Amino acid sequence: MPLLGHHLFVGSSLNDLAIGFILLAGSLLTLCSGLVLIVRLLNSILHGQIAQVIRKVINAEFPFPFGWLSGYLAIVVGAVMTFVVQSSSVFTAAIVPLMGVGVISMERAYPLFLGSNVGTTTTALLAALASPADMLFSAVQVSLIHLFFNMAGILLWYIVPAFRLPIPLAKKFGNVTAHYRWVAAVYLLFSFFLIPLAVFGLSMAGGVVLAAVGGPLLGLLALIILINLMQQHCPTWLPHCLRSWAFLPLWLHSLQPWDRAITSCCKCCPQAQDPPADTTVKEPLSPLPRLLLS
Repeated sequence: MPLLGHHLFVGSSLNDLAIGFILLAGSLLTLCSGLVLIVRLLNSILHGQIAQVIRKVINAEFPFPFGWLSGYLAIVVGAVMTFVVQSSSVFTAAIVPLMGVGVISMERAYPLFLGSNVGTTTTALLAALASPADMLFSAVQVSLIHLFFNMAGILLWYIVPAFRLPIPLAKKFGNVTAHYRWVAAVYLLFSFFLIPLAVFGLSMAGGVVLAAVGGPLLGLLALIILINLMQQHCPTWLPHCLRSWAFLPLWLHSLQPWDRAITSCCKCCPQAQDPPADTTVKEPLSPLPRLLLS
C-alpha cells in the first residue's frame, strides 16, 4: 500500500507543536537507551586484563621531559577523529561511555574534547568553500570565527595547567550528582532553559535592565566564590562569622532539605544514600553554588 506522505504523522489530527514534542521525547528516549546499552556492553566487554591494557595505552604519557606533549597529541587525535566522522557529537558520544567504565581518564578526555571542538570546525570550512562566489568571503569569515573561537578556548583553558578548571569542576559536580541524582536534571533545566530564557528576556527589555539585574547577580556569585576559596585556603583572613556558612538557614548551604523535598514529591528520584558507617563525611557548610561544585 503506498504511503500517503513523507513522514510518520501524515493524516493525523495533531498540530506541529504536539508532533515536535512527541519526536523530541522519542529521540531523547532513544538517545538515553543507546547510551545505557553502550555502557552496559562496554562493562561486559572491557574488564580484567583487556581493560587494563586499553587503559594503559590510552592514558599513557610520553617519557620525561616530554610528558607535557601527551595532552597536545590528544588534542590532535580528537581533531583528526572528529574530522573523519564529521561530527563532534558522535565523537563525544563514543568517548563518554568509555569514561563511564573507567577506560579513559578525565585528564585524557579533556584534551580529546578540546580537539573535537577544533575538528568540528572543518565541517563549516568545507561548507563555506562550497558557497556561491558572491557569498564566499562572508561564509569563510564566519567559519574562521568558529575556528578561532575554539582555538581561543584551548589557549584559555588548557595551555596553562592552573587554568584547566573544567577538570576539577567536572569531578566535583560528578560527585554531587552521584549522591543527589536529581541535580543533573536541575542543572540541565537551569543551564539550557531557565538561565538562557532569563537572559534573553532581560536583553529584550534593554541593555540597561540586563546590566541592572545581571550585574548584581554576577557580583554576588563572584563574592560567594571568593569567600568559598578563602574558607578553604586562608580562613584566618575572614571574620569569624564568614569562616563557615552555618549562620545561614540549612536550605541555603545544604542540598539535604532539597533532596528530601524532591524525593518525597518524585518517587522516581532515588534518595541520597548515607555514607558507610566507617567513613566520616561532613556536610559542606557553604551556599548552594559551592555545594554544586563540591
